[in-house]
Amino acid sequence: MTLEEIKAAVDAGLTVHWVNTGYVVHKDRLGQYLITFEPNGNCIGLTDRSGHRLNGKEAEFFIARSEDAAENPGSQSRPDGQGRGVAPGGAGAFSLGGQL
Repeated sequence: MTLEEIKAAVDAGLTVHWVNTGYVVHKDRLGQYLITFEPNGNCIGLTDRSGHRLNGKEAEFFIARSEDAAENPGSQSRPDGQGRGVAPGGAGAFSLGGQL
């Protein structure tokens, strides 16, 4: 998904994931688009500081399918079968430390 597609999907109320279903893209009350690792709440910006380059590859973003959530709660795979597992304790999540 392109940056514009991700923002449009989030704005339309769709659930957008990055890499696996543990990461959710959302818009905060300040209008910033963030990627949050749901199990521990750590997050990063959707883009770099310029606001133009995604913090991830376009192919790694996907929209949740409602039947996936109902049948496989907590599933960590992408619809294309290329999902990556996440280590216990949230390894792979990025902490912003005191920057929130």
